[in-house]
Amino acid sequence: MKKTFSLVSAAACMAVLTAAAFPVNAASAEKIYGTMNIPYADFYAAEIDSAYEVDAVSSATRARDENSKAKWQMNQEGGLVAGTYNDGNGTILGVTFPVEVNAADADKLAKYDFKKLDEKPAAYKEVTVSGDSLTVSKLIDTNGEQTKDGSATVSTSTRYGDYQLNIKGYPEETDLYGIIVNTKEGDKYALRHLENIWRAGQVSWSAGITTKEVHGNDLKFEDYASSMGKTVTSVTFITLDGYTTVNVGEQYLPVKFAGEVKAEDAAAGTGKTSLSLTGFPDDYSKKIEVGEGFTVTETEISYTSAKPGSYTVTVSDTSGKYAPLSGSFKLTTEDIPVKYDNGKLVKADGFTDADAANFIKNIASFEVNGTSFSASGKGAVKAFGEDGTIDFDAESRSGKVFDGSGNYSITVTATGYTNPYTFEIKPVTTTTTTTTTTTTTTSGTGSANNGNSSDSPKTGDAGAAIPAAMLALAGATAFAVRRKKD
Repeated sequence: MKKTFSLVSAAACMAVLTAAAFPVNAASAEKIYGTMNIPYADFYAAEIDSAYEVDAVSSATRARDENSKAKWQMNQEGGLVAGTYNDGNGTILGVTFPVEVNAADADKLAKYDFKKLDEKPAAYKEVTVSGDSLTVSKLIDTNGEQTKDGSATVSTSTRYGDYQLNIKGYPEETDLYGIIVNTKEGDKYALRHLENIWRAGQVSWSAGITTKEVHGNDLKFEDYASSMGKTVTSVTFITLDGYTTVNVGEQYLPVKFAGEVKAEDAAAGTGKTSLSLTGFPDDYSKKIEVGEGFTVTETEISYTSAKPGSYTVTVSDTSGKYAPLSGSFKLTTEDIPVKYDNGKLVKADGFTDADAANFIKNIASFEVNGTSFSASGKGAVKAFGEDGTIDFDAESRSGKVFDGSGNYSITVTATGYTNPYTFEIKPVTTTTTTTTTTTTTTSGTGSANNGNSSDSPKTGDAGAAIPAAMLALAGATAFAVRRKKD
């Protein structure tokens, strides 16, 4: 019993001595690693020296159907917005990234969906908690920052803002958690997924001129307004492996402004149309272009032998300071220069191959038995080849365009042609007297939707019936001769 007491007493004494020797709570000083949801503002704060608070980004895009996801939901590995988290209603709030925290603070991070990791990650951010506030450090890159030489092109004509950078040499086959655009002047611009960060090294942002993107979402532009007139020299990508900075040379961001280029539609052929340029800065040195065969002044566009279609007039600044502006206009005709013949669109009587090719090139949409399809732009259905051949195996997102019946009513609409071309394809059954086989062939008739009859495609080859009749006659004659001989 005394021995037992003495062991317990010794243990108690040891505990006291240990506490005296190590007065700091060892558990609270222990560092652990995990992943947590980090709001954009906190993620970027130390990266851009707290120059501004990076807000969440909302998306109005929705899933096409119940079996697909909206773009903001594609946050799985390899997805469009991989590594992000959202509010479940279309707003991307930030990224889910590795962190280092004090063990004692781990429970406080439950609302940030903290999940412990089994090993130290290659790249992470240090997180400290004070009450309800987070402090998130600059990225700790244990591998050291990687620097690569790449390239980039700048576009000032984008549906997603005022500037788009197409970057070559960015880290591929990995998810991007953040991107920072660095300028020669020392500015840093932090970008967010979906509104700014896209696939294939493409990034974009608004500087305050284009304030809505193509889907109607409001663009956050206040923090990027100062980028106008700056020169981008590198782009930094943040991945799970750390930093990769791609040097892109010197890419100037031309100054944008709220101007307009407007040209009126007119008749194709030889003629002229009015041009209006408004909102240009006084020191804008204008160079105005349309294309070969066009002559342009600041108030008028004249042309010779111009084909129907859509044209673009571009005004650029020869000094290079300002961004170019452009406008589109159409030259139109009532003519229908094509007809249907034996599975394809060919030139109609009185027109040239070039006339037919221009119509086919400008096909914008078509209908098959009352169902409409787009033939240009995103999601286009390619049912007409460059030579006018119809692809009866063409498919849309909904399935086959042609049902295989051989019985089709088709209407084709082409840009620059005020009248659509409508034609029908029907199965034709012919039966010969010498066999019991039924042969089905396809023919068509066509017209323009302007109430006038158009060049009609062949409805069958009447000459084909003559050889068949002759064969039948020859067979009957041979039979009669044989009977006579018998």
